[in-house]
Amino acid sequence: MLQLGIVGLPNVGKSTLFNALTAAGADAANYPFCTVEPNVGIVEVPDTRLAKLAEIVEPKRTVPAVVQFVDIAGLVKGASSGEGLGNKFLANIRETDAIVHVVRCFDDPDVLHVMGSVDPVRDREVIEFELALADLATVEKRLDRTRRAAKAADKEALAELPALERAHAVLSEGKGLWEGGLTADQRALLGPLSLLTAKPVLYAANVADHELTGDEGPHLRALRAAVNGSGEPAQVVPFSAKIESELAELPLGDRAEFLASLGLESAGLDRLIHAGYALLGLQTYFTAGEQEVRAWTIHNGDTAPKAAAVIHTDFERGFIRAETVAFDEFVALRGWKGARDKGAVRAEGKEYLVKDGDVLLFRFNV
Repeated sequence: MLQLGIVGLPNVGKSTLFNALTAAGADAANYPFCTVEPNVGIVEVPDTRLAKLAEIVEPKRTVPAVVQFVDIAGLVKGASSGEGLGNKFLANIRETDAIVHVVRCFDDPDVLHVMGSVDPVRDREVIEFELALADLATVEKRLDRTRRAAKAADKEALAELPALERAHAVLSEGKGLWEGGLTADQRALLGPLSLLTAKPVLYAANVADHELTGDEGPHLRALRAAVNGSGEPAQVVPFSAKIESELAELPLGDRAEFLASLGLESAGLDRLIHAGYALLGLQTYFTAGEQEVRAWTIHNGDTAPKAAAVIHTDFERGFIRAETVAFDEFVALRGWKGARDKGAVRAEGKEYLVKDGDVLLFRFNV
């Protein structure tokens, strides 16, 4: 399951976005620190292919892939040293795959800004600085213990020490680890620490409604320029918390018409999740049988046994082959029988690299 941790200053639309995405009902009042407990919500990954498979197979149930969102209290300047409430909850997003940083990119005199003015570039820097300081505290604890172990000639400590020292030097300057030029081996050694500034970032830019279909405003342009010029592994996804809130209140059948009336092809949720998949190099494959049609999330480049493991480790351990049909062929030939009759089903072995949209049936023996 893809896990995304939501961060941002107070009053930028963070909890409003979370409510709209998950209908979890988190308090979204117009004042700082209203979210005082971490909120966790699970939403379906939007994928029209799933319904097409279910129409053909007519399973007993249809199971989409899901994304878990973790929302914490708004961070403020000084959060890493105890200001505000957000620092208490940073641990709740350490295990997430990526961070969704909600940034306010609209002017509204009726919505307070905790820093007095709307400046997305400054706001981005404030949050990243606080995340870097939080990581610094984690690294310092580990570094002290590792240095003592290295003096005793502990092999693991000796291997880990250069990575920790490099991370410490970068974080001490208030920079994120993505700026540190760490090698792949060093990043792997630091992996168990789940450092926040080593994670990919999605910037969810909360914009005025008209910017979603028209020209981008100066705040969004400034944020894009800052992110693009930094070299950070990140994407900027514009959304309107106001529109997402209105959309969430509508019946499912009315949402497409509402979006079309605004000139939008998709909801902010769709764009955010799809951007997360792209940022993290994720893709979807399907299983389709009488009991269930289901979407599974894997990484680009995963082999068939790796893909099988997300269903059950026994599938990987006893893997024999994967019977495979491309999604378009499965639909065109109306399911497994038609695909087999036309010779469209391939038997793939352990080296097969699963493709997005593959419909798979695993054969295994344990």
